[in-house]
Amino acid sequence: MNDLFADVGYVSLNHVGEELCGDMVEVVRKDNELIVVLADGLGSGVKANILSTLTSKIISTMIAENMSVDDCVATIAAALPVCKKRGVAYSTFTIMRFIENTEAEIIQFDNPAVILLRKGKNYEYPMNERVIEGKKILESRISLEQDDVFIAMSDGAIYAGVGQVLNYGWQRENIIAFVEANYDYRQTAKIIASSITDECNHLYDMKPGDDTTAVAVQIRKRKPCNLLFGPPKDQNDDNKMLALFFSKQGKHIVCGGTTSKITAKYLGKEIVTRVDYSDPTIPPAASIEGVDLVTEGVITMARVLDYAKNYLQDNSLFEKWEKQNDGASEIARLLFKEATDINLFVGRAQNLAHQKSDLNISFSIKSKIVEELTQCLEDMGKNVIVNYF
Repeated sequence: MNDLFADVGYVSLNHVGEELCGDMVEVVRKDNELIVVLADGLGSGVKANILSTLTSKIISTMIAENMSVDDCVATIAAALPVCKKRGVAYSTFTIMRFIENTEAEIIQFDNPAVILLRKGKNYEYPMNERVIEGKKILESRISLEQDDVFIAMSDGAIYAGVGQVLNYGWQRENIIAFVEANYDYRQTAKIIASSITDECNHLYDMKPGDDTTAVAVQIRKRKPCNLLFGPPKDQNDDNKMLALFFSKQGKHIVCGGTTSKITAKYLGKEIVTRVDYSDPTIPPAASIEGVDLVTEGVITMARVLDYAKNYLQDNSLFEKWEKQNDGASEIARLLFKEATDINLFVGRAQNLAHQKSDLNISFSIKSKIVEELTQCLEDMGKNVIVNYF
């Protein structure tokens, strides 16, 4: 094993006028493997959605159980319903399997070829061709390096702009040039995928003529991050909680007024409130020597949760939290962009200041924020451990 981590993110655009997407992405993490399947169903709408859903579910399940590609393709051929109009059962697919963050296995059928960026530039990897059940399958095995980026697409990406702003669509070589020009190793897989589909959407004049999906997998160095939210229920556990919190490697975030005070006392340092922040709806952050970030508690964390939910959807708020200088935006950057492994330390104490105010903030509200944020972070592919005190 090594200290690398496979970060995955994807974004889909529906064919204009369709409520369902004909592309489907299935992500499975099992033991030390990551399996990503992108399927593109024939046509668009409900039928295409059914075809791609069946394909992605069947393939990801079989690959996770170490079944062969031959068995997967044979099962897909037997299982997919036949389109009466065209007389075929058709769904293209791309399989990306990352084993112990050391090797990638890429299996492709009729989707645009996966792009691999290595050191920010296109890397031409070997592909072996063979025929299974009458289908031409391309197979590759690639040794992984830190900051490798794998990009899979449905054909809606390479058809973007046809008949509108481009004569022949956004060809694969154009997409390679785009991702090379916009490469930044600090960006997440989701942000890379979003940038591609945003550009496709503009080329389609915001009216996609085909279902369009981009999937990115970035091989990153593991980065732990620790977040402390609220004091412990028993004040006698203050030092125990803080000792465990600071014993963890990585960056340290402290959220909450009372939590900041006990942290400052534990470290023997002062709290210095910051005055340079850009969002007046978020209480100002502070600093304590020995802590990477100090913020207010519930209001700030509730905004972080809003950003997390949006990140998993269309990521439309990215430009806001990417650039703003406030506590919630800074937490979002640390948790969403940097961290791969996150330790949450959550105190169960009731805040007397909240009970005496009109805020009506109870531990149940904090607990709900933590539960939902944990789920969001796990859906991002993060490893999350929650410790209650």
